[in-house]
Amino acid sequence: MSYSLRAVITGPDVLRDIAREVPAARSAPLAQGLSLLPMTEDLFDSVTNGDATRPLGFHWLPGGFDGRLAAWSAAGPVAFVEADFFGGVGEQRAAVWAGGRLVLGPLDVGEDDPFPPAGSPISQALRRLGVAAPAGEDEFSAVGLGRHRHSERWLS
Repeated sequence: MSYSLRAVITGPDVLRDIAREVPAARSAPLAQGLSLLPMTEDLFDSVTNGDATRPLGFHWLPGGFDGRLAAWSAAGPVAFVEADFFGGVGEQRAAVWAGGRLVLGPLDVGEDDPFPPAGSPISQALRRLGVAAPAGEDEFSAVGLGRHRHSERWLS
């Protein structure tokens, strides 16, 4: 089985700013007051500045979009996350902006790398957004990121 996620994760204050500026942004609710904006092809095309480079080593972070994430983070923390897994093998990336600047990451765990003691990159980013995981669960599970296996499914 495969799992693929590429998304912006943030709270309601930042979500309002994004919705005003980016009509292609569609969100899905997560637990603990967060929302997920899947990086669909339409959203990617609407927010890229045309620069072919991928900021901070992400595959699905459009050129120039890291600047917008930083600007939006003045209203509250915002994370950009990516995960691709197939048969239990894969990679994760995450970064968090707050107060207009990058405050975490980019964190990257490759195909053959174990998660660090602090947890997966996405769990660390969620923790920075204020997510609290109950005993025996990580932040990834606590907000419900396992609910859909592919980014686009969050909008159906």
